[in-house]
Amino acid sequence: MPVRPVLSLRCPAAAVALLGALGLTLSACGDGGRPTADPRASGSAADGCISGFDPAKDYFPVKSTVEHAKNFTLRYEKSYQVLTVKEPYPKGKPESYVLVKCGAPKPKLTGDLAGAPTITTPVKSLYSASTTHLPLLTETGTLDVLTGVANGAFVSSPEVRQRIASGKVTEYAKDNTLDAEKVIGAGPDVLMTQGTDDPQYPKLRQAGIAVVANAEWLEPSPLGRAEWVKAMAALTGAEKRAGEVFDTVESDYAKVAAKAAKAATAGKPVKVLPGTMYQGTWSMAAGGSYAGRLIKDAGGTYPWADDTGSGNLQLTFEAVYAKGGDAPVWLVDQPWKSTADATKADRRYGELNAMKAGKVWTNTKAQGPGGGNDFYERGVLRPDLVLADLFAILHPDRAEGHTFTFYAQVPRA
Repeated sequence: MPVRPVLSLRCPAAAVALLGALGLTLSACGDGGRPTADPRASGSAADGCISGFDPAKDYFPVKSTVEHAKNFTLRYEKSYQVLTVKEPYPKGKPESYVLVKCGAPKPKLTGDLAGAPTITTPVKSLYSASTTHLPLLTETGTLDVLTGVANGAFVSSPEVRQRIASGKVTEYAKDNTLDAEKVIGAGPDVLMTQGTDDPQYPKLRQAGIAVVANAEWLEPSPLGRAEWVKAMAALTGAEKRAGEVFDTVESDYAKVAAKAAKAATAGKPVKVLPGTMYQGTWSMAAGGSYAGRLIKDAGGTYPWADDTGSGNLQLTFEAVYAKGGDAPVWLVDQPWKSTADATKADRRYGELNAMKAGKVWTNTKAQGPGGGNDFYERGVLRPDLVLADLFAILHPDRAEGHTFTFYAQVPRA
């Protein structure tokens, strides 16, 4: 995408002098305090904007359809879209954003949309609060819009890390605290959240920066989370490519799930034990959760698979051992180098059948140099690859030669 050739400023304040240097006046400041001397406003066809606006024309020849995701919707009008996030953070009220194609006039909004933020698309500058957003850009060829990440240490993507090293992408929350003044000074078009609220967000909104929620982690289904690539595409204008990416993921996921269903029918679902303990409590995925659905679709089962909840159950080791201690496979998220690391973390782990059999698998195979885990980065968009790994773990005889992407077997000590 072309780099925006004008400064992103708030008017009047300190922007006045710079606007003057650019030969502009305060009248160039439009809604939200941004200079309107932007090539998008001219409707230049070269930058993908509307040229010669026709109110009767549909400017979205390619439209995204949302089938699996439950936490966002997209509605199309002729020259703008309405992106609604139903739960922007746990128990948060729905938020809608009006995404107006560049070169089109801003629509007159009434009713529930009267106070909704208006964002010109495709955006030219985006700050990301979560590494899960990064594949949504790299896989759709829109990485150039990324200008900020919360903390580069957690990034696994070599492409993004290179952009951070070159100064094209800045870090705005290195100590896990959002630096509002830094973000306001940079003036990105959008800051995309990680599906949580932050006390600094009102300051950003007051400064004219659109804060757009991405709460894909509240989706219980793997394909529902992956479908958030379409929400990102609504901002970047990459609907066609996003559709192609998701269709491939959906198709490949279905193929692996079909093989797993056949394997489970031929024998019985393989019993697994998911999760580990933290501060003496075992966080166990409920059957209706993201992890629970992956295990089921991979041809596996576990004692809490029938729990319809979409969150985690907080259990004692004794409760887990009583029902799941005999599972032949243990799936963990710890960077253990050997099973000795597991018993060092808690000696009771040594009593698990999977530990004795040496069948402990961790999803930390693909870690970035700063410790970021690609399972929680690229794996969100690519549940087909996650499922393929799990299928190979549970049914190794039906997945000979499989190359693991996210999972690795923990060596037996």
